[in-house]
Order: sequence, then structure tokens, then C-alpha cells
Amino acid sequence: MSQQQLRHDWRREEIEALFALPMNDLLFKAHTLHRQHFNPNEIQVSRLLSIKTGACPEDCKYCPQSARYDTGLEQERLLELEKVLTEARSAKAAGATRFCMGAAWRNPKQRDMPYLTKIVKEVKALGLETCMTLGMLNPQQARELADAGLDYYNHNLDTSPEFYGDIITTRTYQDRLDTLAHVRAAGMKVCSGGIVGMGETVTDRAGLLQQLANMPKHPDSVPINMLVKVAGTPLAQQQDLDPLEFVRTIAVARIIMPLSRVRLSAGREKMTDELQAMCFFAGANSIFYGCKLLTTTNPEENDDMALFRRLGVNPEQGQVALLEDEGVEITSAVKHAQAVADKANSRFYDAGAL
Repeated sequence: MSQQQLRHDWRREEIEALFALPMNDLLFKAHTLHRQHFNPNEIQVSRLLSIKTGACPEDCKYCPQSARYDTGLEQERLLELEKVLTEARSAKAAGATRFCMGAAWRNPKQRDMPYLTKIVKEVKALGLETCMTLGMLNPQQARELADAGLDYYNHNLDTSPEFYGDIITTRTYQDRLDTLAHVRAAGMKVCSGGIVGMGETVTDRAGLLQQLANMPKHPDSVPINMLVKVAGTPLAQQQDLDPLEFVRTIAVARIIMPLSRVRLSAGREKMTDELQAMCFFAGANSIFYGCKLLTTTNPEENDDMALFRRLGVNPEQGQVALLEDEGVEITSAVKHAQAVADKANSRFYDAGAL
């Protein structure tokens, strides 16, 4: 299947009908498509680092980085370059092939762009794919990041257009779509997905996937996040989503975006091994790897490798799964890099303001 053969005209009722399939039929359909286009026993591995934490002016109800909520999160300025590079080297040593960097901004200021493009160039020089999530971008900023060599830009739609206003009021749905259009126009790959478990309906989950699948080009990467409930945020007491509904979301994403990488993102720490295994069977083939995402926890690297071995799957390019068999603990590389990183913990790039 080529990009030209992919559908970009999915109707909401078609997607809702997929969600309504008996689970066995849905999983069979999703896994069959997944196996046609990907190695079903290979998982792409990414590492995520917060390069600027907290004090975000947005009011996203799920986010502990919003300045509007008291979550106890310590604010940090932009990380100093060597700290970022130390974390990138650690990620590569632990087997990640892509290094993703996030800053808690509504949008980057122009004065920050030279530093951000320098980070991209330096991380790429380590032999890693690069991804950033910095909030909204204008066309010029997208071109600058593309010219620096940024491979992916993440900007999630979060949920359906209809439910969006219940979660965020400080930027519009069209603002998000516009940023993704600027990213595509600049030639970068799009990473865009959403969050489930925020109180949305099945129709909303179908609406989110419809928006993603009907873009001019399907996102290259589709992160599906399970809500991580953080004390102090408005969604802290939200009722848990049925885990099987999460699996259904993964499966439907695989069916309507068969060439995209579907990533298990936030919320994996609370998922059982069995739930993750079902998600991989349903078509998920990417994870964030490491003990922390932007501000929330994530399974340890060795936990992931143990699960991979039990399932008989390997990280993409396969180099990491053999580390422990060769007598090398994954954590040794991480601890060495962390020792260096600890010395840099108090050093930040001063952009003039949080």
C-alpha cells in the first residue's frame, strides 16, 4: 500500500462501526493489516526529555505543567546544551533510535530559535533521529527547525473537535491543525495523536482518529496516551477508562492509518504486561523508553526489555535486546550517563524568562 492508496475520507460512522466490532474480529483485522506493513515482532523505541518544564500558560485540564494548577511541579528553564546531549547519549546507549524533546510553552519565542536549532544539530550528530514538541509554530519557525534537520514535530490534537472545548480553552482546535500544516509544509514528519480516558465518549475517540486519518498525509507517528491523573489538575479524579477500550483505540488507529507508527505513550506504567501485549498485537509498534516522560513516570528500561523477551519482540534495529544476554546491564550505561548529568543539573540555558 502506498501513501496514495491510503484513505483520507473516513466518515465518523465508519470508524464508530470499527469500534463496535466484536473484539476478536477487531483484533484480527488490525493485526492482519499490521503484519502486512510492519514486522510484528519489532518495536520502535524513543526517549523523551523535558528541556523546559512547567509554567505553561495554557489550561489543558490533564497537564501538570500548566501554571494554572498547583501540582507541586518544580519549574525549570531551558536545559543547558551539554545536559541535553548527556541525556541523548544515555538514550542512545540504552537503545533508543529517536530522541524527543519537549518544552512547556504555548509557542517558542523567536529569541529561542537559534538555541533550539543548535540542539537539533548536536543531537542529530550523535546519530539519533530528532523530535521536538514546543507548542504552536508559525511557518518561519517550522522552516528553521526543518532546516536544522529536525526529523519529527509532535503536536497532538488531544481529542475530538466536539470534546476539545471541555479540555482546553486557551488555544483552538484550528490552532493545532494550523501548526501541523506548517510542519508538513516545511517537510518535517508529523507526530500527532491524543489522550483517552479524559471522560470522552466512543464517538469522541472515533472523532479524534477521524481527524488524524483525514489529514492530507497520515501522521508518521500516532501517540495514543492513557490519561495520567495528576493531583491538582482538574482531571485528577476522572474515572478510569476500561483497558479494553484503550486496546480498541489502538486497533482502530492501526486499521485506518495502516502505515503510521502507533505509539504507546503516557500511562504505560499503570498498564499490565498483558494489556501492553494486547496493544502490540492490535498494532502498536512504538514506545517511549525510560523511567520518565516529560513529568510523569514510565516503566524502567529493564522492565521493558524483560517484557520484550517474554513476548519474543525486539527493539527496532535489534541491538538492545542482546545487551543483557552479553552480560551488559542496560542500566550501567544509563547510570554512567546519569552521573555526568547530575553534575549539570543546576545548569540551564537562560532564555530570559520561564
